[in-house]
Amino acid sequence: MNAARKKKPATIDVIERAAVWRRALPDAPEICRTAAVAALARGAAGVAGAELSIVLADDDLVAKLNRTYRGIAKPTNVLSFASAEPARRRAPLRLLGDVVVAHGTIAREARAQGKTLTDHLTHLVVHGVLHLLGFDHERTAEARRMEALEVAILARLGVADPYRTREAAHG
Repeated sequence: MNAARKKKPATIDVIERAAVWRRALPDAPEICRTAAVAALARGAAGVAGAELSIVLADDDLVAKLNRTYRGIAKPTNVLSFASAEPARRRAPLRLLGDVVVAHGTIAREARAQGKTLTDHLTHLVVHGVLHLLGFDHERTAEARRMEALEVAILARLGVADPYRTREAAHG
């Protein structure tokens, strides 16, 4: 593989499916791209030319997707749909998948947690992209690894540790 191919930048499409994003956070597409690039840089060493989509959705769309694909009849903050299992991806395949974020849920969580919408969106895009890269949080060790990576990526973006307040509340 030549050097030009290795340095090919990621292609990140941001699709606005809910106009509320434009009203609430006009720079949401750029926030999403910045967060995704940072997650790809730290979470996927050697992945060049990755392609993914981020969908700026509302709670209704995310609730439908959550019900259809996870059997849970309510919205969630972020869903990730990987194009293939990481172990099954062939080297040239760089189509990672889709990250879908729900405005209503994210806005409510940000208010409840005393965070800006920008910071919470940044965190959830990073989280979603890491899922596309094969990271998970089903087991304690996996969760610690994924959360530590999220915290490191977010710190580089100037976003406070989103887990610190949770730990303080449980400590």
